[in-house]
Amino acid sequence: MMKLRLVVLLALILTVSCSKSENDVEIIEENPTEEIPTEENPTEENPTEENPTDTGEAPTFIAGEDPKPDGKTWEKVAILSDEFDGNSLDTDKWASKVNSWVGRAPGIFKDEAISFENGNLLITNYMLEATETINGNTYTHGGGLIRSINAAAPGMYFECRMKANKTFMSSTFWLINTRNEGTGCDRRTTELDIQECVGEITTSANWASTFNRGMHSNTHSRNAECAETKEGSKGNTTVADIVYEDYHVYAAWWKSPTEILFFLDGELQKIVNPVEEFSLPMYYRLVTETYDWNPVPTDGGLTGSFENRTTKYDWVRTWKLIDN
Repeated sequence: MMKLRLVVLLALILTVSCSKSENDVEIIEENPTEEIPTEENPTEENPTEENPTDTGEAPTFIAGEDPKPDGKTWEKVAILSDEFDGNSLDTDKWASKVNSWVGRAPGIFKDEAISFENGNLLITNYMLEATETINGNTYTHGGGLIRSINAAAPGMYFECRMKANKTFMSSTFWLINTRNEGTGCDRRTTELDIQECVGEITTSANWASTFNRGMHSNTHSRNAECAETKEGSKGNTTVADIVYEDYHVYAAWWKSPTEILFFLDGELQKIVNPVEEFSLPMYYRLVTETYDWNPVPTDGGLTGSFENRTTKYDWVRTWKLIDN
């Protein structure tokens, strides 16, 4: 009996010692610091042609929409481009006044409306503390104007990432020439409106019923010195998203003096042939103003928050074509 007990005891000891050796290590991680990515739960967004990562190294186009010819590539025009990452205007590129234009009454352009935040140029509309009278016009509302120091030329591509304000005042991105720079039949006005919109529509006019949605573009020829210079307007309206709900990229390619291509968020919307050649140098305008066709609301129209009264310009970029 004693021998049997010893054999049983010995067998138990051998069983326990063989179940786990010194080299068997069990790792338990209760709180992992990284999650293994899967197709359903990626940790990084993979950019595609339809949803490109914005590096600022090329214009914004969705797949198949880049109109550049074969053998050409886009090169940024630095003096007409700005990411607005600073705290003030780059005075080598921009100014906030035009001596001949203080604003369309009752809106006047004020430097106080201009600020910078989170890599954006801001223009914030506001009520003046006191009414101002200039040249017989009465001003009660403050807006802002930014103009480029340097001129753009035919062949260039213009784009701006912008979020409109929510008021009855405008949010705009456009170009215009300086009439007095011309002589003879070049003493005229050419204007290229890439985006003009308002946040609140106060007019009852049917043609303006979508002015808070999408993209409103135009070409204008006016103030002609010569009778043979054609005057008139031709443009396009793209009805899309509410303009103040998010940022959008508004763009135009000044392909030639007789052809302008308009793009919204990298997609071609319309090709316009101006009534007269667009061949004169033009300058950028980033403006919030009052329109005579969109009346001031009875409460003044600017009772909302700073955010709602502000147009945000994330960047302006200009490109030209060069050989590969």
